[in-house]
Amino acid sequence: MSRELPIFTPPVAGHDGHPVGAGLPITIGGMPASAGAAALGAGLPDTWPGSRRHPEWLKAKIGAGDKYQDLRRLVRGLNLNTVCEEARCPNIGECWDQRTATVMILGDTCTRACGFCAIKTGRPTWFDADEPRRVAEAVAAMGLEHIVVTSVARDDLPDGGASVFAETIRRLRERCPGMGVEVLIPDFNGAEAPLRTVMEAGPDILNHNVETVERLQAPVRKRARYDRSLGVLAHAKAYAAELGREASTKSSIMVGLGEERGELSQAFRDLRAVDCDILTIGQYLRPTIAHLPLVRYYHPDEFAEMKAEALALGFRHVESGPLVRSSYHARDQVPGAALRALRRRAEIDADGRVIPGATA
Repeated sequence: MSRELPIFTPPVAGHDGHPVGAGLPITIGGMPASAGAAALGAGLPDTWPGSRRHPEWLKAKIGAGDKYQDLRRLVRGLNLNTVCEEARCPNIGECWDQRTATVMILGDTCTRACGFCAIKTGRPTWFDADEPRRVAEAVAAMGLEHIVVTSVARDDLPDGGASVFAETIRRLRERCPGMGVEVLIPDFNGAEAPLRTVMEAGPDILNHNVETVERLQAPVRKRARYDRSLGVLAHAKAYAAELGREASTKSSIMVGLGEERGELSQAFRDLRAVDCDILTIGQYLRPTIAHLPLVRYYHPDEFAEMKAEALALGFRHVESGPLVRSSYHARDQVPGAALRALRRRAEIDADGRVIPGATA
């Protein structure tokens, strides 16, 4: 079962017969990519005469299975903040069915106001030193196979929340041995000490998103910098090596904000230059009319082409598709994931013997 993503209701037509005003629908196509920067600066509505409301391939799986419903009840009962819900992720049904979730720590109010993000912005007043323990207890109760821990940006804290990330990782290791642990971190304003604190805790995957191409960083990512984000990924790898640990690095890019195809290729090369292992590429979808406009939709064939290009550059794992988000299929990206997948598919016969499942 699938559902079409929410769209806006078109307003009354203007004198020229085209919709005007707020509440315009998300549409296919629109302006050429070269006009993207101007659209971002001017706040143009993502509509275009004669265009369709949305492409037919933008459909998400509805969460309806027992695993999804069970996890949904647990999240509510444990009073957890999940990015799956806060950021309105279209893949919540599929991921929760697979016992994978993204938990957001350090509250639900971000100190930055990025143009693409649906998470609340303001001055955070919340801090709980006991949160790492509570998160670990909750995740243990949820029986997850893989957890992604992320946070709002907390520029108000001296270490940006790094110590809370680190303690959460340690508590998760204690309560859920064998579970994959990934952290999706802010840039900590480029400070090295907070990043080292997180890496010393030993995450399986260190994720930090560049989000878009270098040219569009300013309108898309408030207070962030492209070179700084590349530095976060490079330093994370260096710290892991110093500590004698293996850690994969990961980043994500949205498309449809006005970038040129060549700029995407350059971003792929820039990420590989800092030895980034995992890349996710997905379609930007405008959360509300107050957010950056959508310039165009990419066809699934284009996502397939970008995946092939990125893999050829040496990325170990690439997820690329219209509904792909940073944590999509995250459990399959941890080292050893293939073996765990085989174990999930294995069956036990009447004599108690393990029968391997299908490999695909």
